[in-house]
Amino acid sequence: MWKVLGFIQKHLVWSVPVCMLAGIMMGALVNPSALKALIVPLTFLMVYPMMINLQVQEVLSGGDYKVQLVTQLMNFGIVPFFAFGMGRVFFADQPIVALGLLLASLLPTSGMTISWTGFARGNISAAIKMTVIGLILGSVATPFYAKWLMGTVVEIPLAGIFRQIVIIVFLPMLLGFVTRVSLIRIVGERQYHQNLKRKFPAFSTLGVLGIVFVAMALKAKDIVANPMVLLSFLLPLAILYAVNFLLST
Repeated sequence: MWKVLGFIQKHLVWSVPVCMLAGIMMGALVNPSALKALIVPLTFLMVYPMMINLQVQEVLSGGDYKVQLVTQLMNFGIVPFFAFGMGRVFFADQPIVALGLLLASLLPTSGMTISWTGFARGNISAAIKMTVIGLILGSVATPFYAKWLMGTVVEIPLAGIFRQIVIIVFLPMLLGFVTRVSLIRIVGERQYHQNLKRKFPAFSTLGVLGIVFVAMALKAKDIVANPMVLLSFLLPLAILYAVNFLLST
């Protein structure tokens, strides 16, 4: 099992497209509505294994103010306006699609950010702070951006956002801390660091691929019915994320 998970994690660049295609095929053939119940458990599975090795004191400590400030400046000072401009260029006659592009630029990806940071062996504690701050700021700022730039009123369920933060960040963090402390007491710190520590992130792969599969299955019928519409979205989205990546880097 460890070998299979390790192989999938090592080849995510191929595993993710395969799961996307499998989700589209399943959603096109059967009713995928029952899969909605899996979104929260899969999101939890995606984040929880990454939290087991997390040092909670690193999240609570400061010292990364610069990267947090730059992140939120990118999130709310640059990318939304670039996305708005892209919407004016590519979707001038489709205001709803342009609004969707703006919303995509304003609201972060929550648990995905934490998991992909872990896969990249990055700073998970910084990613957690970025996620929580970004979700809160995005929830508060999005209605104002939408009204100011698009003349549209967008209601954001703040209670739902805070509940999501608890489920995808704080609960996995708490259970990860309890899991790590319990395992160290049972097997010893040396055994934990030598044999167990490196195995947990592989389980996040199952959550990531599961979320990708479910997301594509739930939208499969729309994708199959209007494939050219989907293709028309790819170029502006590719430009948006490429610019975001280059500026952030």
